[in-house]
Amino acid sequence: MRVLIVEDNRELAQLIAKRLDQSGFESDRVDTADLARQAVETVDYAALVLDLGLPDGDGLSFLRWLRQQGKALPVLIASARNGLEDRVSGLRQGADDYLAKPFSVDELIARLHALMRRPRKMLGNVLSAGNVVIDSDKHQVNVGDRVLPMRLRETALLDLLIRHKNRVVPRRYVEDQLFGIDGDQDSNAIEVYIHRVRRQLLDAQATVKVHNVRGVGYMLFEDKNPANMN
Repeated sequence: MRVLIVEDNRELAQLIAKRLDQSGFESDRVDTADLARQAVETVDYAALVLDLGLPDGDGLSFLRWLRQQGKALPVLIASARNGLEDRVSGLRQGADDYLAKPFSVDELIARLHALMRRPRKMLGNVLSAGNVVIDSDKHQVNVGDRVLPMRLRETALLDLLIRHKNRVVPRRYVEDQLFGIDGDQDSNAIEVYIHRVRRQLLDAQATVKVHNVRGVGYMLFEDKNPANMN
């Protein structure tokens, strides 16, 4: 899962990103509201950490815009504004939690975990296609009754494809979701992950397949004749 950090204090943003990485999350960092808008329009983040005092405006304006776009990702405000009115205003504008600076990064991570455990209308925690089931909270993949051991990024790729099953997912979109807005992956990294996921599904006798749409992207669909999958 990927978290967006909107924070203009570079040292603090780097510290949060480091601790997120140690907790099993990936992250992107931006330092303005404009860059935050661009980021959330490109990547489907699992959560967002938002500072309010940004160089190009108030973080609350960005938060209002985010909710107006219908984006339901959890937002944790982390701000030096620690008055009661500030906290109430942030929550009323659409934040899910509010943490006043200075704060413990351990507490911030714990709160993010708690927010992402809450049920959300727009994003299910359990996905399925054919005989494949993914529990996004546990990062667990099952094929039938068998647990399929997959690396985190391979699980994220399969999660993405299942969410868009029977539809072509553009290659660029897949790259943005897996590697973030500043991804420095090799040009063939996506093909490597696609190959691994396809091979694992075949070996586990999954009833879904991943198809390459040349020059466009990838599509996951259920095989109506699984006997021919080997």
